[in-house]
Amino acid sequence: MADGADRIAQEREMLLSVESQGLGGKLGVYTRLSGPGWLQSAITLGGGSLSGALFLGVLGGTDMLWLQLVAIIMGVVMLSAISYVTLSTGKRPFPLINEHINPALGWGWLLATITANMIWCMPQFGLCFEALEKNLIGFGNTPEYEAAVAGGDKMYGYKITISVVFFALAGFLVYLNSQRGLAAKIFDVALKVMVGIVVISFFGVVIVLSLKDELAWGSILTGFIPDLSQWTSPAGAVAENISGMSENVAAFWSERVVQAQRDVMIGAAATAVGINMTFLLPYSMLARGWDKPFRGLARFDLSTGMAIPYVLVTSCVVIAAGTMFNGKMNDDDFGSVDVAVMKKSKLYKDGSGHLIARLEATDESVKDLTDAEKEARIAGLPKAEKEVAASLVKRNAFQLSESLAPLLGGTMANTIFGIGVLGMGFSSIIILMLINGYAFCEMLGKQQGGTPHIVGCLLAGLVGASWWLFWDGDAKMWLAILVSSFGMMLLPIAYVTFMLMMNSTKILGDDKPTGSSLTWWNILMGVSVLGAIAAAVTAIAGKASHPVAGPVVITVGVILITLVLAGFLFEPRGRTPAGKQE
Repeated sequence: MADGADRIAQEREMLLSVESQGLGGKLGVYTRLSGPGWLQSAITLGGGSLSGALFLGVLGGTDMLWLQLVAIIMGVVMLSAISYVTLSTGKRPFPLINEHINPALGWGWLLATITANMIWCMPQFGLCFEALEKNLIGFGNTPEYEAAVAGGDKMYGYKITISVVFFALAGFLVYLNSQRGLAAKIFDVALKVMVGIVVISFFGVVIVLSLKDELAWGSILTGFIPDLSQWTSPAGAVAENISGMSENVAAFWSERVVQAQRDVMIGAAATAVGINMTFLLPYSMLARGWDKPFRGLARFDLSTGMAIPYVLVTSCVVIAAGTMFNGKMNDDDFGSVDVAVMKKSKLYKDGSGHLIARLEATDESVKDLTDAEKEARIAGLPKAEKEVAASLVKRNAFQLSESLAPLLGGTMANTIFGIGVLGMGFSSIIILMLINGYAFCEMLGKQQGGTPHIVGCLLAGLVGASWWLFWDGDAKMWLAILVSSFGMMLLPIAYVTFMLMMNSTKILGDDKPTGSSLTWWNILMGVSVLGAIAAAVTAIAGKASHPVAGPVVITVGVILITLVLAGFLFEPRGRTPAGKQE
């Protein structure tokens, strides 16, 4: 314990010694002492981020590169705010929020974190299963397996067995992590290597495509400029395909593509900074012994340790996926005018549904045709429509692995992609379980560690391992997008709370920013809050019509708003500022 205290004291002295210097003078010390930002990066670069970047590339190509850049900047602003509050006060945020802001917001933040941990665990288990099913073991690619699935067999035996194995392994590793032994460190390194392999591979794809002169760098750089019209209009090569269609046909495809784009945009933005990440950061900083002199380091740490790696990696994934899939079929069978040949395509199952829906929407008489007659009609549709339908197909991990083909070739790309997906998914499971353990202890008012922590960890893992009860789709990676949309609904709780804390004299006392500093903080936080609210409202509106999710989402929203208003109406007066001694 003394060694830890001595280390923190030395780090504090190093920071104080360069406090009056500019960024150049602080750079060496800041780089040496960085830490929690890289932990945040480990969560951010998970299965959700990979799925979001892949589907952004498939639907919008490089036109949508700006989205994850903007999302991570907004996230860094809000995480910088909570780190400033935490390091200024040296106190845990949850009791501070309850005492000085609004208990409804405090409990909303905590319960939303626990909910997000458990729900976000599901797609991670799904990704791990699909990596084995489609990429690594490949049992899902056998004719017998595909025939069984086509016949309605849900393959629950496979799903349950593999999920139980992953749950047991994750629980064991969480235990090892609590013991901080050599085995835990070795496995942690192994996971990072697995993730690193796929990250480096996507960098390699971009380099290879660039050397082959297949990338339009002017368009790529333009893609980093925010374009809000993509909220209501198709993007990338898909938009070009639609532009040449007749008015009623173009209207159908535009509506369908925009809905998918919105889902992906919301999901990708939510995975940049999730509400559970906002919970982890302040507690990880306190656990390291950081305090007021570390505030500048915290902002630097978040920018370099989380934002820059995230933008670089996700941009390479979007570029690779966009080049391979955006507005393209990559499947001669699906483009055939012979329906028998067309049915051989892996894209046919989902793609034909979009094409038949187009025919029925633009020609009432089609609804009276037999299934065979409808299938014959879609085979004769123009190539441009089939390319748009192909972009809407929720591709599985085996199909998406083709994005690495320019570098590795088909077989190796499939294997490397599977290793990366497995590493990202499994590391995310462990981190989500650990966060849930911390949150569970806070909820029960217990010290970190012990039985409450273990229960919280296992509960998240158990819910995640039951993913097969709620998701039977072929493309498990799409589950990450759907779940992330739910996560975006919760994010404004954290963002609004952090903005109130930064403006609270009760909490910060003399450390509350003033003058132009406060103005800039509020401008940046205000933009982030409004962006999160807009995305959350859209996500809620999209789910409101669902027969099951709709009433639940609306009811929870009404209850939360009522409790928040009550919390402000009955706010106790005369509290002592948290930044001062009582």
